[in-house]
Amino acid sequence: MSQVIALAGKGGTGKTTTAALLIRYLTETGRTPILAVDADPNANLNELLGLQVEVTLGEIKDELRSSVPDNMARGDFIEMRLNEAIIETDDFDLLVMGQPEGPGCYCAAHSFLSQALEKLLKNYAYVITDNEAGMEHLSRMNLRKINKLLIVSDASSRGVMTAGRIAELIKPLQLDVKEIWLLVNRAPQEIPEVLDDYVKQVCHEKGMTFLGYLKESPEIFEAEINRQSLLELPDNTPVIKEAGQLFEKLLKGA
Repeated sequence: MSQVIALAGKGGTGKTTTAALLIRYLTETGRTPILAVDADPNANLNELLGLQVEVTLGEIKDELRSSVPDNMARGDFIEMRLNEAIIETDDFDLLVMGQPEGPGCYCAAHSFLSQALEKLLKNYAYVITDNEAGMEHLSRMNLRKINKLLIVSDASSRGVMTAGRIAELIKPLQLDVKEIWLLVNRAPQEIPEVLDDYVKQVCHEKGMTFLGYLKESPEIFEAEINRQSLLELPDNTPVIKEAGQLFEKLLKGA
């Protein structure tokens, strides 16, 4: 069975960076094969992984309206284009949701992603999904079962509060989420006691397991400014070591 790890959180917390670091750690520890899914309409996970995107699911969804050949069954066309959309590497594959070009509700594209994922899951040990900012992706249910929901917050009370609100959505939306974790990203070297107390309080009240603090990293900042893949950072980079310890805790479970 595939282990599905979904990332959530408000915009600007570093979800995509966290997803890229997690994919790197999974490959380095031999937890393959991996399917990375960029489910954010503003897709940029591929940049942090050093990959070029040729076809997205949003584009395929638009093609279904008018581009299916007369001599080809709709199902065969979808399977063919889906295989073309998967970006393959030696260690992991990437599938990008993208933004549909035509008019219409974006919810339909999320439904298409859900159907596509359902067919793909059996081929991978881990599925890592980088979702759009906020909570909308949960209500659209682009994943039916999530083993671990990793909510990423910045080191602010507002960010932690938003993380707690996301955790609250699980029950009313009837999502099948086994574990809910909180990661406080871009944290200062010295954690203020008032922040640490608030993090523990929110985790206790909202049923989240606190994963830990990932410190602010000048190496990450420089890599992103230079549009450099995070896979190219040296193994001895402090944030790489720190993230690895946190991810091992996540993978072993609460």
